[in-house]
Amino acid sequence: MTAARVRTRPELRRQRRRRAHGCWNHLIAAPLWPKHSVNLGTLLRTCDAVGACMAVPRRPWVPDALAQGNTLRTRPCVHWIDGRVDRWLERQRRGGSAIVGVELTDESIRLADVEPANRRTVMVLGHESDGIPPEGVELLDFAVEIPMVGSGHSLNVAVAGSLVLYKLAGLC
Repeated sequence: MTAARVRTRPELRRQRRRRAHGCWNHLIAAPLWPKHSVNLGTLLRTCDAVGACMAVPRRPWVPDALAQGNTLRTRPCVHWIDGRVDRWLERQRRGGSAIVGVELTDESIRLADVEPANRRTVMVLGHESDGIPPEGVELLDFAVEIPMVGSGHSLNVAVAGSLVLYKLAGLC
């Protein structure tokens, strides 16, 4: 058995996708009811990794929150939502987007069973304590459950969103 060889940064860059993602064309992470600021920047970093954009409500503290966990040198793909987020979600749905929530519901699909997105998809994340509110749950095409065996009942927004984004992007 041979030892694993660590690839260099130039080798990794050459193996990555050859083109930049098309903003708004495929996958959008939407933490619409954010609670903890540090998680938004971390999730934004994952969006870049999978070729997704992020849509966030325009709140005074959100720009600083996005900058906290994002260490990228390039300008990230962020779109601002003005007004009510449930109305924004309704517009996305009317425009043909699939609306996928990360939430525990009676009909939630286990993360392992989620197929990669085959059309424009908005992945919705709720408030870390209260989840997605009822008016948001009503707009979901389906919800994703992340199984857990530990004593906690949920993951933070950055971790949960990252897991589901990788699955929807077809990268795992």
